[in-house]
Amino acid sequence: MNKNTNQLTLFKDFFHKKIEVDFNGGEVSSDAGWLFLREMESKTGIISKIANIIGDKRHPGYTRHSICQLLTQRVFQISSGYEDANDCNELRNDPILKIACDKEESLASQPTMCRFENTPTKRVLYRIAQAFVEVFIASYKKPPEGIVIDLDETEDVTYGHQQLALFNSYYDSRCYLPMHIYEGRTGKLITTILRPGRRPSGEEIVTILKRIISKIRKAWPDIGIIIRGDSCYSAPEVFDFCREHDLKFIFGYKSYNPVVKESRNLLRIAKEYYTRYHEVVTRYGECYYKAQSWPQSYRIIYKVTCNNEGTHSHFIVTNLEHTNRKFIYEKVYCDRGNMELMIKEHKNHLFSDRTSCSSFQANQFRLFLHSIAYVLLHTLRDRCLKNTEFARAQFDTIRLKLFKIGARVRQLTTKIKIQLPTAYPYKEDIYKMCAAITGFT
Repeated sequence: MNKNTNQLTLFKDFFHKKIEVDFNGGEVSSDAGWLFLREMESKTGIISKIANIIGDKRHPGYTRHSICQLLTQRVFQISSGYEDANDCNELRNDPILKIACDKEESLASQPTMCRFENTPTKRVLYRIAQAFVEVFIASYKKPPEGIVIDLDETEDVTYGHQQLALFNSYYDSRCYLPMHIYEGRTGKLITTILRPGRRPSGEEIVTILKRIISKIRKAWPDIGIIIRGDSCYSAPEVFDFCREHDLKFIFGYKSYNPVVKESRNLLRIAKEYYTRYHEVVTRYGECYYKAQSWPQSYRIIYKVTCNNEGTHSHFIVTNLEHTNRKFIYEKVYCDRGNMELMIKEHKNHLFSDRTSCSSFQANQFRLFLHSIAYVLLHTLRDRCLKNTEFARAQFDTIRLKLFKIGARVRQLTTKIKIQLPTAYPYKEDIYKMCAAITGFT
């Protein structure tokens, strides 16, 4: 039977010096960035807020990890790229993670974390969703003049027998379609809602918007609000809700025959121009249209384009009164493309599509865990990395360059000394970030 030794000798010599490698380096962590997240959480308080909502009904005599410690451990692991609860087994004795979770003993294992993820009830999940809106409101030092609420959903493929997972013919997969809601100009997360794999109905959209708008209006009564989304959100129930609550909206719109007829004349003019000058031509027009299910007519702005690939028409519906159609289409509506980047960071960089629990409620809670990580990382980048080269960096870049730092931890009598690499290339950025975190208000 082979027995591993403590020393590795497979490396070739370096300038006639023998290289010896062993695992006797003491307490060393590969993720010193957890310390920065710990300070960010102390400033935002989002983990503490949600831990208080969850509560703790466990017997104190059989409890080793508080709810706040479990929540912190899971969120911090997600932020550093350890998206699965199985990673808890390998990281529960990491010295930096234990400091970040304010715990001297070993952290929670995978079975403990799995039980924790299945703890929240529907009522608790509802209160957590509202807590995200409250954290969003608190992120502003003073009320903004206006905000843009971007709505969109993204495919979350399921591979087992997850509850409420449905087949979606558009994505050609069995999936969830979680709804992501952000502030369009700043990228701040408002909330995320896990949904079955079907497009949302008008009533469902209004039910979600009603709770968000009521909280925002309560905090900022006079703020201007624009609701923005693609064509699946242009439902009559949504139009009625916006009219009743003095909200502006701009949505994509699927072209139907009456609206297409209105754009044909402009399309003909564009085609004639392209035929004569062989230059790409774009024109904008508008009309007012009332579908049978609409209580009134609404403004339809259409864009027609003619190029070497043919002719194209695109439509949006809005109640904005600005006279410049090009501005409304290109600057207001098309700016929602930035939301794809926000969802990309949430889904691809923070792995929020790891909704592999069998229970729908547990998967909703998992989505919230990844959303907490998004809030922490977005706040860190937005408020503390302004004067660094990472001011506009993606989350995966921030994680790779600023979080994945090797650190040696030494437990002394009166202090804990953490030593970072002398040759670390981003020292100045770390100093600037720490100064910004210290002055964070």
